[in-house]
Amino acid sequence: MSRYDRQIKLQEVGLDGQVKLRNAKVLIVGVGGLGCPAAMYLAGAGVGKIGLMDHDMVDVSNLHRQVLFLESDVGRSKAVAAKQRLEKQNSDVQFSVYDEPLTVDNAENIIQQYDVVLDGTDNFETKYLINDACILANKPWVFASIYKNEGQLSVFNYKNGPTYRCVFPKSTRQNISCEATGVLGVLPGILGTLQAAEVLKIVLGAGEVLSGKLKLINMMQASEQTIKINKRHEEIEKIRKHGIAPVYIDCDLKDKEHWYLDVREVYEQPKPKGKKVLSIPMGDLTSRYQEIPNNQDVFVFCQSGKRSKNAIEILKNEFGFHNLKNVEGGIETIIDG
Repeated sequence: MSRYDRQIKLQEVGLDGQVKLRNAKVLIVGVGGLGCPAAMYLAGAGVGKIGLMDHDMVDVSNLHRQVLFLESDVGRSKAVAAKQRLEKQNSDVQFSVYDEPLTVDNAENIIQQYDVVLDGTDNFETKYLINDACILANKPWVFASIYKNEGQLSVFNYKNGPTYRCVFPKSTRQNISCEATGVLGVLPGILGTLQAAEVLKIVLGAGEVLSGKLKLINMMQASEQTIKINKRHEEIEKIRKHGIAPVYIDCDLKDKEHWYLDVREVYEQPKPKGKKVLSIPMGDLTSRYQEIPNNQDVFVFCQSGKRSKNAIEILKNEFGFHNLKNVEGGIETIIDG
């Protein structure tokens, strides 16, 4: 009672609402700039079970916006580090860690175990995956997306409302991440907090949930607007009839004679095809380095050229590779179209 006194006093919460929060189960997919503040406020509010899903490691470049992590967490699993930090904030909350990516194989089963999904990801493929699995499991999910100084927010699949595919029926080819474009840490902080607010309204059954609407925020211009979303029944029925429709974007390399090493995560698109393309995510380099040729030039790439540069340093310093060349500017510079 003492911990939650200030919110229990609210007419929209009360004792009954606090019980609803205690019984609620929320899955956070992506414990980054959006997921960190959202997790902190949901744990603070007393949400009974919170799933933390992220297979990435904490990097020093995350610290300016991913507020759950300390300098001592660099190199650790984000999901594990987040759980340990949040447990110190509220020991009454049960946390489940998923140190793995959301995939076609596990999405529906994991999401089925929760009441609401909060999307903290920065790639289109996972957003479509969350959307499709939530349609099949009949679960609402809270969406947010960021581009430079702008943010988007909505709630999809809430009480038979519009879904992500109603707004974006087709994916663009290129993901636009903070790594490539930059971001001030406060923007995902704002959007992640707003996502947590939508989750709380859904759980409490109070207020006006942002379903059927898309909120657009421009932080630098101090402006925001909300636009109406129309439901597209045909897009929803496709998923109900055929199941999850994963987004895969293939592309051709300009020069297919070179060896290439793709150090991006498995979900990142587009995917260049070829017999001389190796896909080894950064986190797997130390266990799979023997697959990389060491007697001819290998061009290493990621989305922007930053991770690939770090990968080359690791492979050079730890395993003696001297034949690796960084693809400055990332994948878009080496593919056709």
